[in-house]
Amino acid sequence: MSITPETAARHKDDPAVVCCLAKVGMVIAPADLEDPDLLPDLEDSGLLTVPGNVVKIGQALGAKLIKTVDALTPLTPDMLEGMQTVESEVVAPETATEEMAPPDTVPAGGEQPAVTGGVVRIRIEESKGINLEFPTVVVYGGAPSVAQAPVPVVPPAAVPDAPAIAAEDKIRRTLKRRAYAVTKVALGEQTSFENGVLTIRKALCEEALKADPLVKKIEMDIVTPDNKHVYTNTIMDVIPVAAKVEGRLGEGVTNVLRGMVVMLTGMDESGLQVHEFGSCEGYLDEKIRYGRPGCPDENDILLRIMTTIEAGKGMERRGPYASHTVCDVIIQEIREVLKKAPAEAAVSEVEYQDISRIGRPRVVLVKEIMGQGAMHDNVILPNEPAGVFGGRPNVDLGNVPVVLSANEVRDGGIHALTCIGPASKENTRHYFREPLVNLMASDEEVDLVGVVFVGSPQINNEKNYVSGRVGAMVEALGVEGAIVTTEGFGNNHIDFASHIEQIGKRGVPVVGVTYSAYQGALVVGNKYMDAMIELNKDANGFESEILGDNTLCEWDARRALTMLKNKMAGVELKAPGRKWDQSVIQHNQKVLDDQIG
Repeated sequence: MSITPETAARHKDDPAVVCCLAKVGMVIAPADLEDPDLLPDLEDSGLLTVPGNVVKIGQALGAKLIKTVDALTPLTPDMLEGMQTVESEVVAPETATEEMAPPDTVPAGGEQPAVTGGVVRIRIEESKGINLEFPTVVVYGGAPSVAQAPVPVVPPAAVPDAPAIAAEDKIRRTLKRRAYAVTKVALGEQTSFENGVLTIRKALCEEALKADPLVKKIEMDIVTPDNKHVYTNTIMDVIPVAAKVEGRLGEGVTNVLRGMVVMLTGMDESGLQVHEFGSCEGYLDEKIRYGRPGCPDENDILLRIMTTIEAGKGMERRGPYASHTVCDVIIQEIREVLKKAPAEAAVSEVEYQDISRIGRPRVVLVKEIMGQGAMHDNVILPNEPAGVFGGRPNVDLGNVPVVLSANEVRDGGIHALTCIGPASKENTRHYFREPLVNLMASDEEVDLVGVVFVGSPQINNEKNYVSGRVGAMVEALGVEGAIVTTEGFGNNHIDFASHIEQIGKRGVPVVGVTYSAYQGALVVGNKYMDAMIELNKDANGFESEILGDNTLCEWDARRALTMLKNKMAGVELKAPGRKWDQSVIQHNQKVLDDQIG
């Protein structure tokens, strides 16, 4: 694949290999050379061997061939006359870099500093001379494997001092979340919540069947923390029990049960698990990564709602949706009881604020969610926190981007219906306590303007349409930085790459967050994907079929936000490694942990 002059300039120190038959007497131009990003793959396949005396692209350009050579021939000095002289730059460390390059040049010996700190100063001329300062944390790490060299990012030039404008905070809305401790869950004749004991009416199962005829059977039981070695069908969702007491989603008061969650499982009448790529049927003590944002915690009591749907409907959109619908009917009766709980009985009350941080860099979080139909769907802004009824499936909305405030997300504004691989699936509970939302909303150095949820359509022209709207929305929001995340892997990585490109080409620094590793290695890329956060936690880099194993956690969120701050500050980025290397990522995390403490 021939390259452009821009690519040639970016890769002037890389090997010069002709892409096609090159005849004697021709003058080497960029269009005659193979893309350097493809050379490692060509070497792995045995189609190419690069000798030690290969000339660099910068040397070969403008030189004349003195012999005819075949395609994929590395150019050596004996083949050319009139070679250029190129001054080599110091390159990145040999270790694959996941995320951040140091602000200073790496020594020629390749020695890696553990941490580089300092203060970044940014002057925004169009904002009447506002000066922004925040400390930088710089680490090395390993990346999802995309053979894509980044566009060099030049550190900001020094600017004269300007009068500082005091930073201000403006509270847009407030959400109070009251937590009520659950010490015991039981099945009985009436639904009630008294003195920490939650009793659920057994007859609810039969009544919930009326909500959707595709559900043929509902069973309900209680799994206690000391009895997790219980076999289960695949886990479709983990749902917090929360009820709106005052106001709308994102504001007012919400009551939440602490110490218990609802677990929804599903199979069809023929015995097939309701899942798509990978399932997690098995024993509960083996198939859940307890403590992850979307999973039960170690000491949670599980109200397990087991659904059986009509045979053959598991891979249709309406099949999984039916399971979630009947489950929500059961939860709603618990919500009605929870709404009556007295405020003084709450064990804690936390206040969340949507804040405009005037004078700080405006940033946005873009979360790509599944929207390919069948099992891939989500409900946006239901009537009740983490509910189903009253919400709008993103598939029905055309998967176009929808903006939620941080408080709307934290108040259960997303109900997850997707049945993708369990290890990288973001359950409903994940959105209820989403680490990046919480971190970006509370960080006083940035101004989180909103959380954009965008679906991943199935058809490519729809993907392009939706990604274009993401870029336009981010541009209209006037942000100075963006983080793009996605759950799962594979088809949705096409959208993921396109979202990053649409944001990046509008001049907005962007960081990508995804599971990739070995099994989910990215097969698409672009020049804006130069800052990537890997979510893999599996030692072998696979979909482990353990619920929540490879999902976004707090430590991933801190890496992502630190990376964005560095990129907005103009810290130079180095090219990522070609292959996944978890040890480098672990090193990166350790350096960040040591710096933050």
